[in-house]
Amino acid sequence: MAVPFIEIKNISKKYKSHKQEFEILKNISLEIEKGDIFGIVGFSGAGKSTLIRCINRLETVTSGTIRIGKVEINKLSKKEMNLYRQKIGIIFQHFNLFDSRTVFGNVAFPLEVAKKKKKEINKKVTEILELVGIANKQNFYPEQLSGGQKQRVGIARALANTPDILLSDEATSALDPVTSLSVLDLLKDINKKLKLTIILITHSLDVIKYTCNNMAVLENGVIAEKGKVKDIFENPTSTTAKVFIKNNANLSVTYNRGNVI
Repeated sequence: MAVPFIEIKNISKKYKSHKQEFEILKNISLEIEKGDIFGIVGFSGAGKSTLIRCINRLETVTSGTIRIGKVEINKLSKKEMNLYRQKIGIIFQHFNLFDSRTVFGNVAFPLEVAKKKKKEINKKVTEILELVGIANKQNFYPEQLSGGQKQRVGIARALANTPDILLSDEATSALDPVTSLSVLDLLKDINKKLKLTIILITHSLDVIKYTCNNMAVLENGVIAEKGKVKDIFENPTSTTAKVFIKNNANLSVTYNRGNVI
């Protein structure tokens, strides 16, 4: 059996507040193959964003281990993790762009932080903007862009340092259905062209259904079920999946146009 590219093993995350302890993630274990688009779905408060922050170690797990390739990220020093984090791209719900920088400047920023040479930065940014379909917007500022264009800039910035994995945290939830579809098509295209492993966090089963190969359902900090998207849609066992499928999200008609099932 092949060794998974990402192995999350028995991780828990606890917080202390006013002498009380809260366990947000409870003994989470997942295996994700290289080149997969893996979806994690759950209601608000289920622990999805905490999990994704543990994967790039913006949050430190209380117990358990996370391995990416041959690197066990829990064992890296702070300095080593800051360097390794360049290999983990992330795209956000609300874009998080620098208003004072052009599209080109936003995408160039992580390369500047990585101290790349100007010639290399120019070449890389030009290539990525072409890949995400906004090469003609390189001199625009965020305020001049639509929501979909801003998210394409966010995706381009996440790809700047040629990451091993791409984390998508509710990347389409602020977009209208048609724009969401175009962004998801872009992610699938990037996955295919770059063989990039993508972990997609969402509260929309339609996004999972349209985009992902495999998925996990997060419910009150635990993995309620996991497996192939097709299998879970056909035979959901968790309360969360059953509720989501029964009340299927508003985007079903749009997403079913390209349904992978």
